[in-house]
Amino acid sequence: MRPLAVSLGDPAGIGPEIVAKSWALREVHGLSPFFAVGDVRAIEAVWDGPVVRISSPEHVADIFTDALPLIQVEDAGAIEPGAPSLPGARCSLDSLEMAAGLARSGAAAALVTGPVSKAQLYAIGFDHAGQTEFVAERCGVSPDNAVMLLAGPTLRTVPITTHVALRDVSDMLSIDLIVAKARATERGLTRNFGIARPRLAFAGFNPHAGEAGALGREEIELLLPAIEILRAEGIDVVGPLAADTMFHARARAGYDVALCLYHDQALIPLKTLHFDEGVNMTLGLPIVRTSPDHGTAFDIAGQDRADPGAMIAAIRLARSAADWRAQQA
Repeated sequence: MRPLAVSLGDPAGIGPEIVAKSWALREVHGLSPFFAVGDVRAIEAVWDGPVVRISSPEHVADIFTDALPLIQVEDAGAIEPGAPSLPGARCSLDSLEMAAGLARSGAAAALVTGPVSKAQLYAIGFDHAGQTEFVAERCGVSPDNAVMLLAGPTLRTVPITTHVALRDVSDMLSIDLIVAKARATERGLTRNFGIARPRLAFAGFNPHAGEAGALGREEIELLLPAIEILRAEGIDVVGPLAADTMFHARARAGYDVALCLYHDQALIPLKTLHFDEGVNMTLGLPIVRTSPDHGTAFDIAGQDRADPGAMIAAIRLARSAADWRAQQA
């Protein structure tokens, strides 16, 4: 069984701690073998458990039972938990690049990415909206065909637009973009979750899904035409639904994924329901990529307060998706 590659994220954030804690809880949660990619000093600064540096993923199977395997990335400069730096940002980017490359080459079964600081990455010239877009580019996938899926035990959501100002969302939306994201979502749920005919539900853009145009026309001019195209292709899709009534338990039972028009519309319900176990998965890639759905939490880094639940969920989902893909190959 090929191991999973886990990039540590920003060395000053909680990524190193939650990766180490995930390894410590490997037996409790039945985690399959994985290895870390990053600066070993970032783990040593927050954890005193066993770490063994390796040169290749092929050594993971021999080590994982007794120690956390790690491929070293040089170097993050001086590491102080909670104190981000530009060398640390460069290290997090190098770790992401290496881990993604190992997944693309097939040496790793999947990619799990630790949390990074966008502000720090932008300061060193990073020109992608986030890790999702970076990994998509490295995999040769158009941003329109890569989808950010947020997954928890009882809810999956997809933001059609991601890290953009709310005032710009309406101008960014188009029928083509909505259709492309929905198609990739439908294929991704089948490929990564084994759902034979996924049920897609669209959230409306405006309050009360626009009230037949009285509160906005995005539903009429963008969503309804896109939904007609998708239905003509045989995709099971409903909507647009009023976003304020589609996330309670009875409503969630009626769909497999909620497609939302902007970032917070998708992430607020997911994080409200599953803050400590939410996973960010990128659909539409030739590789499996997951990440815990939270940030670097610099304010608690190095204090042994970080909950590894979302990282454990990301590791488990990455293995499950890799196994589903292997069955369909």
